Amino acid sequence: MKVCTLLPLVSLVVLWSGAAVAQDAVKADSAHYKVVFENASVRVLKIDYPVGSKSSMHQHPDTIVIPLGNARVRFTMADGKSEEVDMAAGSAMYGPAITHSPANIGKNRIDGLLVEFKSPAAGTAALPTSRPGMAMKVLAEGPRATAFHMTADSTFQEPAGSKHDYDQIVIALDSSKMSLSIDGKPPKAAWARGDVQFIGRGVAHESRNATGKPIDFVIVAIK
Repeated sequence: MKVCTLLPLVSLVVLWSGAAVAQDAVKADSAHYKVVFENASVRVLKIDYPVGSKSSMHQHPDTIVIPLGNARVRFTMADGKSEEVDMAAGSAMYGPAITHSPANIGKNRIDGLLVEFKSPAAGTAALPTSRPGMAMKVLAEGPRATAFHMTADSTFQEPAGSKHDYDQIVIALDSSKMSLSIDGKPPKAAWARGDVQFIGRGVAHESRNATGKPIDFVIVAIK
């Protein structure tokens, strides 16, 4: 009698343990998540959910998500509770580590970028409140990073050898001609919506607005 009672309990514990250690998003759902960039401290994922699609249960560390198009998402959590969220193109949202299963319940494809923070603790770098030649607006902020909507004016330029005390993830919001050279490498001169570049803290770089008109993009500044 005791054996019959214990076996279901053991099974429940095993199932619960499996849910508690839900897989990394890319391993669990490579159809909807692709790695764009990764290093020791950060990973950037491309998110792509066709209308009506949903994901298996998976986990993320602390994140900032940048939607590139309008979308509506239902997030189902590991405990079965759910939440529906409207995501606006060009916005950003900061979220703590989570286990969930998203579903596209809107009329548009979910198209965006997800920045995952891999370091065990937040950094201590001071993030900027202004930058020469740029208009800045805070989109989302958390203990690890802040996402800014940036507009580089027509004369924006950072000279060769420019450095910052924080990491930057630069995300294009539109096609443009922003010249960016990092660590002496050949410059990236043409950008498409959703293109990503990483500029490490203390790494020399130079950039210039080559369009003659303002350029909009998102910078995730990491402490």
